[in-house]
Amino acid sequence: MKEFKNDVEAIDALSADFKRLKAEIGKVIIGQDEVVQNVLMSIFADGHSLLVGVPGLAKTLLIKTISDALHLSFKRIQFTPDLMPSDITGSEILDDNRNFKFLKGPVFANIILADEINRTPPKTQAALLEAMQEKNVTIGGHLHKLDLPFFVLATQNPIEQEGTYPLPEAQLDRFMFNIILDYPSFEAELNIVKSTTTDTKATLSKIIGGEEIIAYQHLIRRIPITDNVLNYAVSLVAKTRPNTEKADAKATQYLSWGAGPRASQYLVLGAKCHAAINGKYAPDIEDVKAVALPVLRHRIVRNYKAEADGIGVDDLIKGLL
Repeated sequence: MKEFKNDVEAIDALSADFKRLKAEIGKVIIGQDEVVQNVLMSIFADGHSLLVGVPGLAKTLLIKTISDALHLSFKRIQFTPDLMPSDITGSEILDDNRNFKFLKGPVFANIILADEINRTPPKTQAALLEAMQEKNVTIGGHLHKLDLPFFVLATQNPIEQEGTYPLPEAQLDRFMFNIILDYPSFEAELNIVKSTTTDTKATLSKIIGGEEIIAYQHLIRRIPITDNVLNYAVSLVAKTRPNTEKADAKATQYLSWGAGPRASQYLVLGAKCHAAINGKYAPDIEDVKAVALPVLRHRIVRNYKAEADGIGVDDLIKGLL
């Protein structure tokens, strides 16, 4: 564990470690720089991320690669319609001496990949809620603390919606970022195919571990923010709330619901983290803008008029910016 004289030195170290992490992950994940950056930012800000993209865009590989570079334990949970809450959290069983013994479920790891989270019923989805928010699970009336640091990185396929269970708004709100994965560029896809159709596999170095991540999470929260940047972040969220005092005209026209206070909190934390990884000692308005799309896109609900006019969520957020 590194020791720093002050927070300025710690921010410099965070920025350097972030660049090394991106370079290391780039050995395996090609052409997804912004996605990698957003996932890492959510980790350093102690948040969870939802990754949305069509099959074959290396969502699972990305998360496994990040866990390897961060030297963290990793568990994958494949969400299916018959998955039960105890399949995630664990359960109590009788041992040979007829005493109850707790068997830990896959949620007891540092990084949890919740694969295709919308393929399981709400009862099972809700089993993740306590873990994501409280960092513990309750089994048989007993509280079990999860390993720290703890992150849930969930994936969704936006194409096949038959047999899926849309995530409740309360659970969506617990994800710091909603990250959209798009098709790679032609050049990037050439490099992907070239690197994955040979017998050579990249070996990753361990850049930092759990203790450093927890220290950086505390550092992010200590970073100062000026009143004008704070006001900008909170005002941006207030603009998304239709028919309220500070609502934007487009929000009132095209939105049924706006973002809640948790969006303001994550905008500020995301802006602080974005500033730190770029070597800045305090965030500015540009840092808030840089994280606005992934923070807000799953927290606002379009109305029928927006759908009829073909107005997307990202279009509305860019308009507010």
